[in-house]
Amino acid sequence: MSADIQRTVANADPRANLAGSLAAVRAAVARVLARGRYILGPEVEAFEREFAAWSGRRHCVGVGNGTDALEFALRAAGVRPGDGVVTPANTASATVAAIVAAGARPVFCDVDPATLCLSPARLAALLASRAAAGVRAVVPVHLYGQPCAMDAIAALARRHGLALVEDCAQAHGARIGGRPVGTWGRAAAFSFYPTKNLAALGDGGAVVTDAAAIASAVRALRQYGWRKRHVSAGAGGRNSRLDELQAAILRVRLRRLEAENRRRRHLAQRYFSRLDGWDLQLPPRAGGGIVPVFHQFAVRTRRRDGLVRWLAARGIAAQVLYPVPAHRQPAFAAFAPARAGALRECERCGAEVLSLPVHPALTDAAVDRVAAAVIAWIRAGKPRSETPHD
Repeated sequence: MSADIQRTVANADPRANLAGSLAAVRAAVARVLARGRYILGPEVEAFEREFAAWSGRRHCVGVGNGTDALEFALRAAGVRPGDGVVTPANTASATVAAIVAAGARPVFCDVDPATLCLSPARLAALLASRAAAGVRAVVPVHLYGQPCAMDAIAALARRHGLALVEDCAQAHGARIGGRPVGTWGRAAAFSFYPTKNLAALGDGGAVVTDAAAIASAVRALRQYGWRKRHVSAGAGGRNSRLDELQAAILRVRLRRLEAENRRRRHLAQRYFSRLDGWDLQLPPRAGGGIVPVFHQFAVRTRRRDGLVRWLAARGIAAQVLYPVPAHRQPAFAAFAPARAGALRECERCGAEVLSLPVHPALTDAAVDRVAAAVIAWIRAGKPRSETPHD
């Protein structure tokens, strides 16, 4: 196998995200070091303005990470301890951890089998059931860079008087009918973890909103509850600030984001052209006003674990995201629905979904090699084989 594919197949390697902007990032870091201002300075202020404009919202507040962003967004949007918050169970555990950190109660809802995102039909059924007692908010997760069915979800939230807070940690730049994700609810949370589409070189996150009151509340929450310096106006605030170095890096990366998202869509189309018609469920593609950003290229197969071994034996690091749905994890098992089969699709996702490599530094040739390896596995029909012979 070539050095090219060995270097670039893994989505989890942050160096792949950085490859095209290293010189500019170094210059941005040098600028911050020369200024000597490291916390809540001009770089954070500039990034907040730029990201708000890019995301289509009036306000952006940078925070320490995406989990805090979601927690603060929920609290600022009016979620209180004991409130129910609907979210899918096949998301990263960070989504559910943020809900619990806000003092709220996760109420798990099943997902659409095609998009793997929150199902409006299942959400409507849940909100009409006893499980909706005490529910005050809904958190749709734009998973793997695929936008949720936000028209239907937003309509349900309005009908039931629920706060709508989007989890956009994996979907920077995804659109629905020309409208970016993150603009449908009262607020939205973004993560800038090093492997995200918009990536820092450490942790970072942001809340975007059109509501000045929500932005003000998040600013207080990120810094000890301060409304003025050294005076905490409310309980529950803490230290969760986006630092100047990360903000400077994000400003560089933001300028490249649209081009990098186009590259991801190009690579995804290359996968589609090679894997269409084979015994594998592929992710939804762009069309009908839906524009994914392919944070992951998530496929499904009932023989997933065999495919993982087959690819690993050929030096291809495909990722299982996420193997255990939230309601099956010890930390959140108490919130599992009582009715058997209520989260059937989420459980199938845990057993069947595999993310094939897709990131801006990946070459067309590398995608072709990954696709060829997948096709060879399907043809072989031997999911337990771990010995490469090609």
